[in-house]
Amino acid sequence: MSYLVLARKWRPRSFETLIGQDHVVRALTHALSTGRLHHAWLFTGTRGVGKTTLSRILAKSLNCEQGVTASPCGHCSACTEIDAGRFVDYIELDAASNRGVDEMTQLLEQAVYAPSSGRYKVYMIDEVHMLTGHAFNAMLKTLEEPPAHVKFILATTDPQKIPVTVLSRCLQFNLKQMTVAAMVAHLEHVLAQESFACESHALRLIAQAASGSMRDALSLTDQAISYSAGNLTAQAVQEMLGTLDQHHLLNLLRALTAGDAGAVLAVADDLAARGLSYQAALADLAVLLSRIAIAQRLGAAQADDPMSSDIEALAQTLQPDELQLFYSVAVHSRHELSLAPDEYAGFVMACLRMLALLPADRIVPPALPSQARAPAPAESDAQFETLVPSVATTKTQEPAPQPAPEPSPPVAASAFDDGPPAWEDEGTESLDEPEPEMVAVDELDEALVASAVRRPPPVAAALPRPEAIRSQDWPSLAASLPLSGTAAELALNSEWISGRGNEVRIRVAIRSFAEGGGRDRLCTVLSEYFGQVIHLVVECGGTGEDTAYAVEQTVLAARQQAAEQAVSGDVVVQRLLQDFDARVLPGSIRPPAV
Repeated sequence: MSYLVLARKWRPRSFETLIGQDHVVRALTHALSTGRLHHAWLFTGTRGVGKTTLSRILAKSLNCEQGVTASPCGHCSACTEIDAGRFVDYIELDAASNRGVDEMTQLLEQAVYAPSSGRYKVYMIDEVHMLTGHAFNAMLKTLEEPPAHVKFILATTDPQKIPVTVLSRCLQFNLKQMTVAAMVAHLEHVLAQESFACESHALRLIAQAASGSMRDALSLTDQAISYSAGNLTAQAVQEMLGTLDQHHLLNLLRALTAGDAGAVLAVADDLAARGLSYQAALADLAVLLSRIAIAQRLGAAQADDPMSSDIEALAQTLQPDELQLFYSVAVHSRHELSLAPDEYAGFVMACLRMLALLPADRIVPPALPSQARAPAPAESDAQFETLVPSVATTKTQEPAPQPAPEPSPPVAASAFDDGPPAWEDEGTESLDEPEPEMVAVDELDEALVASAVRRPPPVAAALPRPEAIRSQDWPSLAASLPLSGTAAELALNSEWISGRGNEVRIRVAIRSFAEGGGRDRLCTVLSEYFGQVIHLVVECGGTGEDTAYAVEQTVLAARQQAAEQAVSGDVVVQRLLQDFDARVLPGSIRPPAV
């Protein structure tokens, strides 16, 4: 006997066994029980949610030998033949291959004849949105007033392409995608009946990969059974699907929270060694961050989450603003990954961008190599004596050092003028001064080495603080930020209100700028500029002359006025106006380009 795949073997055969579509089942069972039967139904929804299955159950309910019922027997000839796909009065038509007006005309001509063996002649048109416009027009009249023995069931995955004239003639039911919990429960029941061992986390991975389609979930289960030889473990399912182990993401978030760039790069290298997708890694990272944010708000992770303890620990470690910042970077970097030289570089730069936006005190400084480590002050003399023994010996044999000579007075500024140098005024007395003491080359080398060893590192320039920004400083700062699109429009048309700690407040007159997508980008750029996570508050209200756009318009108006005055006062222009009776066209004067 040939093998029957799980998706076909476990196809629901009654309304009671249909999963996840309670709202549709309730409406249809009440209509069948009360006899309020419509002549046309439209089932919409994504693939694998039960559109064809529901139409077959409805056809059995209409043609069961026990009568029109919401609970068909499943044993009579009509029920068994519909399940087997050979019932003569149940016609399934694929609109993708029969989409023309000729096929539709032939179907409607046969619809007028009475059913051969059943109570109703049921036409099921799958993917009905593939019909041509002429085919839709040909069926409108019959669809509105069909014969009493004809029922139409239409199914589609894209209801937007169906004309409203067809939609208005049907009862429309939108089939929802299956929830992960419902699919896991159904898969556990199926595998228990099939006598296969399984792990709950493995079924959860299959349900998440199915994206709401029960047929896809059953097909993936078939594949997992073959891959794991009947033992569905989480590790086997992860290897089969090529999905990312969530522990990699947990390690990545721990490294980001600690500010450890080395650990972040180690996770990226591990993903590359396993051949995993960085696109999927960023998507899963965004999902994990959302679960952590929910745990922060609710105080605990979801009870059915297998990583609840790890999520709760990260929820206590991460700050809410850092969590939102990480989520924004992960979502935007996923779209920018195609623009990167390769996925590895794009993923690493996304992680380093998250680190760059953390406070400076959270970043772990990189460890210097052992051979480049600067010696401690106590070690420098001993190392120097070991490296330069001749100089060290000379130092021990020299007498006590003489007191240092008085430093010479600074050279006057007039010494750099064109006049004679200051030393020429002193006559020949300067020639009687003793010659400067010659320093041995070995001693000079010793001084240079010692100063190089003991010289303190340069102090890094302090980053600007939001408190130091004034309203008159904001236009130049806004114009210099690396922004484009709506983010640039928001910055150029905004007015500085205040800056306190990590909070920046600006005001904009146009509400669409404040509500657009440029706010997140401006917040990210300001966080990079100030070197800390910035919380940006955008208010709507009247703005004055302290916006970058207003300053630019003022400068342009001044340049235009200066250009017009220069033209009106030009001698050549005045002669042309007099000699040739010429005139200056209004609006033709343009200031020179800067």
